[in-house]
Formats: sequence, C-alpha cells, structure tokens
Amino acid sequence: MNNESENQVQAQWYVIHTYSGYENKVMDSLLSVIENMSLQDYILEVKIPVEDVLEIKNDKRKIVQHKLYPGYVMIKMIMNKQTRYVVRNTRGVTGFVGPGSKEPIPLSNEEVRRMGVENVPIKLNIIKGDFVNVISGPLDGFQGTVEEVDAVHQKVRVIVSMFGRETPVELDFGQVKRL
Repeated sequence: MNNESENQVQAQWYVIHTYSGYENKVMDSLLSVIENMSLQDYILEVKIPVEDVLEIKNDKRKIVQHKLYPGYVMIKMIMNKQTRYVVRNTRGVTGFVGPGSKEPIPLSNEEVRRMGVENVPIKLNIIKGDFVNVISGPLDGFQGTVEEVDAVHQKVRVIVSMFGRETPVELDFGQVKRL
C-alpha cells in the first residue's frame, strides 16, 4: 500500500492532444488499456474538463455539457517509458502538449487549478482583520478587510467599500492577495 501513496506524490497532470471530436474515444481507449495492462498505479486519472451550459431551444431549457478544451484530454500519470509509450500510441492521440519531441512537461498546480482539471487546495496565509486586494473576478482591483476565512471550502468573506457602503462579499482563495 505504501507504493501507491508514493505514486500519488509523483503523479502529475499532462495534456494530450487528440483529433478533434475524438476526446471521448481516446479517454475510453486509455481507460481500457490501463485496465488491461494493470497500469492503475501509474496512470491514475483521465479527464475531459467540461462545463455545464444552459441552452434554450424552442423555449425549452436544457443543461448541456461543453468541453472546455476541445481536442485535448488531461491525464494524471507517472511519466516513464511504458506509460509514455501507451499514451502516445493510443488511437486518436497526436501527442503530448509540450515542446517538440522532448520530454512532456507537466502542468503546474496553478495551471491545474485554473483549467478546472482538479481542485488543488490553495494555502493562503491570511486571518481575520488582514487587508487584501481582489485580483480576479468582477471586483478585480478592489481592496477590503477579511471578515471570515473558511479554509475547508477555500472561501474568504471580505468587506469592500462599494458605492460608499461597506459590503461583505464571498470570494475564493484564488481571487485575493494579502496586502
């Protein structure tokens, strides 16, 4: 069992380029190969990031999933000769995203978080009463005072001054920076 936890630490997210429209076929093929070759300890996850979008057709509302990155599949794996070969030679895969024929480059934690591949926890060193700057979202550029920190849900409640009034807003950890 200890070997699995070591693999978890070493595994990183990579991006695979596929023929457009083949993302689901590539994912299914990879999952099948992983199972057949017993590679579960080396290739841990295969994902196609999607978002739910409300579409209205003929006055009917319907939630539809849209691929965030058409033509790409995300894979969490431990890079070695065997796993690279298996992924590279899966039908529909054109290659890893990265510079030329060199070793594929894994995504950074920040890229993984921003791309919605995995919810990587953010370590934010702020406490109630700290001053913060909002660095993204509709309140970008606003400053405020931290009223509450929710580390479990990665949220922070900040009091900002809008239209001459003190207004509490709830933001994600990734949207604020300590002053």
